[in-house]
Amino acid sequence: DQRPAEARHDVLCYTTDVLENDLEVTGPIRLKLFAETDGLDTDWTAMLVDVSPTGYAKNLCDGIIRARYREGFEQPKLLEPGNVYEYEVKVGVTSNVFKKGHRIRLEVSSSNFPRFDRNLNTGDDLYNTTQMRVAKQAIHHSVTYPSQLILPVIPGK
Repeated sequence: DQRPAEARHDVLCYTTDVLENDLEVTGPIRLKLFAETDGLDTDWTAMLVDVSPTGYAKNLCDGIIRARYREGFEQPKLLEPGNVYEYEVKVGVTSNVFKKGHRIRLEVSSSNFPRFDRNLNTGDDLYNTTQMRVAKQAIHHSVTYPSQLILPVIPGK
């Protein structure tokens, strides 16, 4: 149940209205995210959650992107603090029918430790540094910065 994690101040939750019909989602889930940080590096995590009428929040799949690898693993690029960057978070693959009366939820955060290793937000070497800092993050969702969850919806019968 994701409710304890969702109560944290560093986890953002985006939740649909109650579904009026069953909705099948099958395939790869992606989050197109526009975000900024005051750090040289950070992580962005996303989780797709099925919320039952009782409030039970079931994790279906999750993913992460380390900002320095946003353009690939071959040439890491640190961030310029305060700039808005576009990220694609590969949230995972699922096949789920969100039942009538349920809600779809997206959780976004900057950490999912211990599932994924920590990012110390310094831009330093990831394996030898001992310094860490708390980063100030901002998610953008506007006409200019259209963050969006991309779900492969299977048409109903």
